[in-house]
Amino acid sequence: MLIEQIYTGCLAQGAYYIESQGEAAIIDPLREITPYIKKAEKNGAQIKYIFETHFHADFVSGHLSLSNRTKAPIVFGPTAETHFESIIAKDGQHFALGELTIVALHTPGHTIESTTYLLKDKKGKDHAIFSGDTLFLGDVGRPDLAQKGAEMTQEQLAGMLYKSLRSKIMPLADDVIVYPAHGAGSACGKNLSKETVGTLGEQKKINYALRENMTKAEFIKEVTEGLLPPPEYFPLNVKMNKEGYEDFEAVIKRSQKEYSVEELEEIANRSDAIILDVRSQDEFAKGHIPQSIFIGLDGSFAPWAGAVIANVDQPLLLVTPQGREREAITRLSRVGFDHTLGTLKGGFDTWKNSGKETDQVKSITAEEFKNSISEKTEIFDIRKPDEFRSERIPQALSTPLDFINEHLNKFPKQKEFYIYCAGGYRSMIAASILKRRGIHNLLNVELGFKAIKETGIKTTDFICPSTL
Repeated sequence: MLIEQIYTGCLAQGAYYIESQGEAAIIDPLREITPYIKKAEKNGAQIKYIFETHFHADFVSGHLSLSNRTKAPIVFGPTAETHFESIIAKDGQHFALGELTIVALHTPGHTIESTTYLLKDKKGKDHAIFSGDTLFLGDVGRPDLAQKGAEMTQEQLAGMLYKSLRSKIMPLADDVIVYPAHGAGSACGKNLSKETVGTLGEQKKINYALRENMTKAEFIKEVTEGLLPPPEYFPLNVKMNKEGYEDFEAVIKRSQKEYSVEELEEIANRSDAIILDVRSQDEFAKGHIPQSIFIGLDGSFAPWAGAVIANVDQPLLLVTPQGREREAITRLSRVGFDHTLGTLKGGFDTWKNSGKETDQVKSITAEEFKNSISEKTEIFDIRKPDEFRSERIPQALSTPLDFINEHLNKFPKQKEFYIYCAGGYRSMIAASILKRRGIHNLLNVELGFKAIKETGIKTTDFICPSTL
């Protein structure tokens, strides 16, 4: 028996490769399917099944492309409705894989069709669960992602999740291994652990949602409390996973066109394409193409692209570090952005050397920030609400990057103001969005709140009204 977790940090997502006696199964594959095929070929195995735990909202799955390439059937849980050929498993249905058995356990709650796959070893002993977004390490899936038309409230879904956990998962033995679909950093839950593999016994002890004497009402309250609205791209990814999408390799081939400075400028001027700069935040601050948006590759690139650009049909022109063009296109396609028109040949240096106009982001050090502000200084905290509530500058207002477009009227149009996040990455994204909207009178605090705290500046953890 071989089980391998294939973890993608940018998405905080775990796909799984299971193999026994020359037969393999893939659970929740990413869109680029070559690694799974190569792994099976190297081991002399045939991919027999492709299991989907649910219709993913935070990434585009590789189920269709992988099935087309290998002829392996796609398996969804009960109630799933697809626009392509698939096996809709019954609750408790068994699937043989070499000497192993995979059992579909319908565990609705995160979504209606959510299904946990129980793996039994050759002796029939329960070995592991692939819990998708039903059970994470330290948390459970958010219950507010019902598909449009499902007519289910988050409270109703949370009630279903309570029953699923207690009737299907908690009765399993403590030594059963838990393989979740996500770890810390995913927007599919609130308190996910940094660990990506654990045991059910550990979760029964530490996971708040699995408390033994927890009532249904307590569960619903705790699971739904503090939920922020899901990113706008989530339902668009669900639609692609349910109805179909263009093959990944076709997207890559079409998107790798290189443009000269003049060609890129002409396309940007005559279309609604966004110039997306994916270099480092320091490079972007020192110089960038006017009106371009920054989202750096060396961060949670794809989720932030989905959150702040939102519309997956948005045409994009990329400014990338040399040699990372394909990486940028690949990571965008993982969250459904299939309309990358091409990249700037030679990167930003070719634009700068052409004599074209450039722009900068005004940044200051944390020490300069400390020495510049007063009680009347306007300061905006770009971090998430829970970070803001934990500790912040006393007079700062909460304007989370996730919802920056909803807070545009909060920022002064002429008076100078300051923005900060935790480490500088998110505030640079915010700065680029504000500048694109014509708001240039900002100062970005380099290295963010971490560096600010190190100056000894006064902070507070007292919860008071914010802009949310």
